[in-house]
Amino acid sequence: MTLENLLASIQPLSQEAMAAAKLRQAALAKPPESLGRLEELSIQLAGITGEVHNSMNKTHLLVFAADNGVVEEGVSSAPQSVTLMQTINLTRAKTGASVLAKHFGSGITVCDVGVNAVIHEPKVLNKKIAFGTQNIVRGPAMTREQAIQAILTGAELAMQTDADAMGVGEMGIGNTTTSSAVLAVLLGVGVETVTGRGGGITDESFRKKKQVIADAIALNKPDPADPVDVLRKVGGFDLAAMCGAFLGGAASHRPMVIDGFISVVAALCAVRLCPTVRDYLVPSHASYEIGYKLAMEALGLQPIFLLGMRLGEGSGCPLAFQVLDAACAVINDMATFDQAGIDDGYLDEIREGDKFTVEDPK
Repeated sequence: MTLENLLASIQPLSQEAMAAAKLRQAALAKPPESLGRLEELSIQLAGITGEVHNSMNKTHLLVFAADNGVVEEGVSSAPQSVTLMQTINLTRAKTGASVLAKHFGSGITVCDVGVNAVIHEPKVLNKKIAFGTQNIVRGPAMTREQAIQAILTGAELAMQTDADAMGVGEMGIGNTTTSSAVLAVLLGVGVETVTGRGGGITDESFRKKKQVIADAIALNKPDPADPVDVLRKVGGFDLAAMCGAFLGGAASHRPMVIDGFISVVAALCAVRLCPTVRDYLVPSHASYEIGYKLAMEALGLQPIFLLGMRLGEGSGCPLAFQVLDAACAVINDMATFDQAGIDDGYLDEIREGDKFTVEDPK
């Protein structure tokens, strides 16, 4: 598989299935659009799969792990060794994301695409491209060939995963730095507007983090019109593989759940490579990181949850799977007006335009 072939394989949503799902929702025994986001999601799912009636019997979390050379600059409070330990712990249901995945019955695959260590845990899928990226303040994070390899690795894993819906998470110390750099370039905004404190750092480390990102962008001069160039110069193996997973999920007609900040930056990279991917995306929670909002605005999406979460790992995805399951239950199992023995003629006038919103009296 080449990147070009992958991008060409991604098809628009089925307008016919979405129209049928809208008709089904309109026939259900409830005020028009009264289940809000659940109705929207059920219609989106119909467009993704081409079927009005869907299920969430199998959900799966894909977590991509990699180290980032930029940690040499002191941009993170955690040592690089945490990447290795948490990559292993993810396979043992000992981290936030894996505990939630286990609790809700979601599968999980932890894929090593660049951890700076030899991993002896057999449950970690070994797709290592290199032992971490290079330090982005000294040059590009990786070669273009490595960036494409990472993207295709993520895409192939998503396409091979048997699931009705997938979520995309990560593990890699220093990846809020690389994600902020990528986002700043893609959006053409100042570093300070997209850079947060990640897992928590001192004021001095935060100042240094922003300077490191600015210096890396100035040195490497990534091309904002070329997402692969941005990823290879100031990104990471985890980000590139996550980008690929979103592409692969869309190519195989499955809804793809965005986790937090790092995940949404990867999703934005995927959408910049293929705009159609946007219609396959389902955001989970609003990340605490300040760059998240700008990335969401660029995608034109709204998160489902506002929980103050900032863990990463894919921790929001198992929660979002439950909402997708609820959306399926509504369109599959609710009675129609006819089945409920209700004459819905009283709704004819209400269905013409918005008869529910109350304008602010101010």
